[in-house]
Amino acid sequence: MPKDRLIDQLNTYRRRWSGESATVQKFIDFILNDPRCFENDLLHGHVTGSAWVVNRDGTQVLLTHHKRLNKWVQLGGHADGNADVLNVALREAKEESGLDEFELVSDEIFDIDIHLIPARAHVPEHFHYDLRYAFRVTGNHSYVVSEESHDLGWIKIDEIGRFSNEESMLRMAHKWVLQTDCRLR
Repeated sequence: MPKDRLIDQLNTYRRRWSGESATVQKFIDFILNDPRCFENDLLHGHVTGSAWVVNRDGTQVLLTHHKRLNKWVQLGGHADGNADVLNVALREAKEESGLDEFELVSDEIFDIDIHLIPARAHVPEHFHYDLRYAFRVTGNHSYVVSEESHDLGWIKIDEIGRFSNEESMLRMAHKWVLQTDCRLR
């Protein structure tokens, strides 16, 4: 995905979620001002791709209890130089869950977030400019816990607050309910 298309997607996102305009602008500025923004070795920050993965009826989301961060979050990871962040999100969903049958809910960005990642060993503290896309599992829902996770779990959307008080997790749950016809059970 060329940077121009990504910026168009971010501007579409900004029109839909005008309250997040300042974050969108920071995201756009980062992409425009750093030609290596998709590279993991860019030590002040880099673009990442995440997947909001829901079950067939859209009432549960698959979360990972991330080992390094020690918290429940959506599936996702580094772009590894790939500017097609939608494909990055799908790749990460497959790698981190062992699932392989997904449908894209929308090719529009579902959510964005810029968050600080703590320093570790040889990597300084840095920012993840995270683009999130929504996917629905269409096949088997039995996941496999990867080495990156303590655990995975299908969490009811209306119970996310029991697993995470992260603003972005609660925001995604709220957006999902607003954007779908799902009736939470």
